[in-house]
Order: sequence, then C-alpha cells, then structure tokens
Amino acid sequence: MLVRHAKSAHPDGVEDFKRPLAERGRRDAPAVGRWLRDNAYAIEAVRCSPALRTRQTWELAGAHIPAGPQVSFEERIYGATAHQLLAIVREMPVTAMTTAIIGHNPGLEDLVHLLTGEPVELKTSAVALLSSERAWSDADESWTCASTFAKPRG
Repeated sequence: MLVRHAKSAHPDGVEDFKRPLAERGRRDAPAVGRWLRDNAYAIEAVRCSPALRTRQTWELAGAHIPAGPQVSFEERIYGATAHQLLAIVREMPVTAMTTAIIGHNPGLEDLVHLLTGEPVELKTSAVALLSSERAWSDADESWTCASTFAKPRG
C-alpha cells in the first residue's frame, strides 16, 4: 500500500524537509492508522520518507497498527519518482505479505498510475491499497490486479 503523508504546515523559514504536520494532519493521521488496521492485512514492513511530516504521519498512524511492523526510514523516498519508488517496492522483504510506503507526491500518484494504468489524485492522508499475486521483486506495469483508494479523515 502507498500512503501520502497527512496535511503539513508551511511555517515561514522552514525548509520543506523539516515541515511538520498541521493541526488537521495531526487529526487525520490517526484516522489513517485506524483505516489501515480495519481494511488491510497485518502490515509487516514499512518504508517511510525521513521528512518530518512523513515521520509524524507514521508515528500517529502506526500507533493504531497491531504487531508493530518493521519500519525503516529511507532518504531515497523523499522526492522519489515513480520508477525510484518502484525500485523500493521490488526490494520489499520476500516474506512480507503486506507492506507500506509512506511518502510524497507527485511520486506516489505517478507510481499508482504506473502500476494500475489509471491516473489518480492522492490528497494528503490518502491510501492506495494495491494487490498482486506476484512477488514484490516482479513489480512492473502489469503487476497490480486490484486497487482500493481511501481518504481517511479524523
């Protein structure tokens, strides 16, 4: 699954990487976690951008995910293109049935389009739940066989 970070603030003088969540983002991120808990299989691996807003999104959403998945913060997710994100999908642990990438647009939207053939708008806190019967390492333009989209709000 792909998760776009929750709504972020735009404080003056703060570089993009260090932007925190806005009040609305702090309300919506836990709703993302509840949606994931209620609508997805147990998440076993998470790859998250290290930008402050994505880390905060995961901290608030992840508190609602049982069994604490393996989480790694990967610099290459910040500003990644669809093809760079696809490389991360291909590297997901072979034993993990359900994984998540917490990241940013336009890369996430472009990756959904690449994998499903459908243009999609992923607003803040949006979730794209993509399914395939093939291995992570086989991910390509024909890999996805089903998709669900949600915009959980708090």
